[in-house]
Amino acid sequence: MKKITVLLIVLLLSVSLSAGRYAGDFMVIGSGVRSSGMGKAFTAIANDGSAIYWNASGIAQMRETEIGIMRAFLYNSLASYDNFSFCQPLPNDVTIGFNWTRLSIDDIPVFLEEHLVGNPSFRSAYHEYNLTGIPDDWMTSTDDLLQFAFAKHIHYDLNLGWLFFDLPFELYFGGNIKYIKRKIDDSIGNGTGFDFSFLTRTSLAVLFERDWLGDFSFGVNFQDIGGSNITWDVVDDNSDHQDEVLMNSKLGMAVIQPLPFINSTLTLSHDIDYIYSTVHHFGLEYEYRDLVEVRLGYYDTNFTTGLTIMYKDFALDYAFLTNNLASTNRVGLRVSF
Repeated sequence: MKKITVLLIVLLLSVSLSAGRYAGDFMVIGSGVRSSGMGKAFTAIANDGSAIYWNASGIAQMRETEIGIMRAFLYNSLASYDNFSFCQPLPNDVTIGFNWTRLSIDDIPVFLEEHLVGNPSFRSAYHEYNLTGIPDDWMTSTDDLLQFAFAKHIHYDLNLGWLFFDLPFELYFGGNIKYIKRKIDDSIGNGTGFDFSFLTRTSLAVLFERDWLGDFSFGVNFQDIGGSNITWDVVDDNSDHQDEVLMNSKLGMAVIQPLPFINSTLTLSHDIDYIYSTVHHFGLEYEYRDLVEVRLGYYDTNFTTGLTIMYKDFALDYAFLTNNLASTNRVGLRVSF
């Protein structure tokens, strides 16, 4: 029996991402807490577990094992967004990682079609034949993204002979294979995709011969190369249906400037997304003595802020994001060992 379902929450999420007709919308939300606090301008930084999503090559910067968890409360707690990441350095400057992200919406009302009488014009004239507004059932919607990442670090000295010095470059190459599973009531959709990414970092102090300068980094991430499809097994119709996940290109740059006179580091970042339209992301992070980090960000008319408190091998993260529907809170914990 066909069902009429009220997916108000799903529609709200889709509208907020300005691309409700595409199957990859839930992935555009992005994983991680630090990145959110910086306006999601993280492609050229990518130095924690959330890099598996933002720029998988960046996990090669990590030389300690890290486990991270996150929970986001979306749209006045109408939906929850959870993330788990694990990164493991290996010999020869190689790092592997795993990332799992889930968007879940509970208590979606279901109304059975058998209760409808007549056509919409008839029901508009005789209100007693409209649905009562009491659901016949409830259902849930879950979207899962699993990513398996690999990254490699290479050091290269560029010989600028006419300037009589070598310019050092840290080069990082990486990618991930992803598995996507979406479930709405009894209907299940599955798909796979592939990301390729690159990140490089060099010393501005060497380039400009100014010892006080920091580093410059540049990153690029090609998500869902060639596009990906999610194939649905629609139980009620006994048929298959495909949704499209569009390819996205993310470009980012960042300046990491040490401030030794106050035992601090200042990071400025800028990202550009091209998936549905060109969106600019701007981020700022201020770190003091490996104890506390404060962040600000801006993208697509939204403002973000964040805070991290660090103690030994633990980092407690918080981010706040504005939105025209409802603001979002994210909390997370990272542990290194």
